[in-house]
Amino acid sequence: MNLRLGVNIDHVATLRQARGGHEPEPVAAALLAQSAGAHGITVHLRGDRRHIQDRDLRLLKEVLAVPLNVECAATPEALEAVIPARPSWVTLVPESREELTTQGGLDAIFLQGMLRPVLRELRSAGIRVSLFVDPVLDQVKMAAKLEADAVELNTGVYSDLPMDSDATAELARIRDAARLGSRLGLRVLAGHGLNLQNVGPIAAIPEVEELNIGHSLIGRAVLVGLERAVEEMLGAVVEARP
Repeated sequence: MNLRLGVNIDHVATLRQARGGHEPEPVAAALLAQSAGAHGITVHLRGDRRHIQDRDLRLLKEVLAVPLNVECAATPEALEAVIPARPSWVTLVPESREELTTQGGLDAIFLQGMLRPVLRELRSAGIRVSLFVDPVLDQVKMAAKLEADAVELNTGVYSDLPMDSDATAELARIRDAARLGSRLGLRVLAGHGLNLQNVGPIAAIPEVEELNIGHSLIGRAVLVGLERAVEEMLGAVVEARP
């Protein structure tokens, strides 16, 4: 199975919003990533609109030839903005105004009553749904019970480990969750905090179909350009794939 790379362009929009102007243009960044070989584009439409804006969704859907994946909270306000854009995917994530970035996975077990109608509404609009969850077996089981199309396994704990530490236990958790998700008929994605140095062991997990990577790619792009940054990541992923 070939591994897909989804490029998150949120922080291109972060730079734009820092000045309140029009540059840099996230849509242009998405097209550059696409031309460099990205298999999809991911954006997070936050409730506070700190980076990606509603107009970005509309324009991205119009111009992209690859799937658009929109991360958002499972709230009526988010669905009201996202559903009219008709992205290929919506990834439901936890969200807090105070956080700098997403902290931890969605608690699908605790929130199952709220999530069920949200998934039903998205699916009725023809939008596939992924749940961003920690690599915990019960969370993966609940995603399947809720009839999600996919799970995205949170690699944040793994990514935050010091480079010289033993990642065996956390990698085992991710592998076990990926295997279970695949057995339950879910597409398995992974992401959060991945970079050129740590992506290899995650890319080597055969059940993982797609990686979503943003911050490290945009940070690298500041130095070498977005197309080269995407090409480097694709090379690292291909090299690690069994």
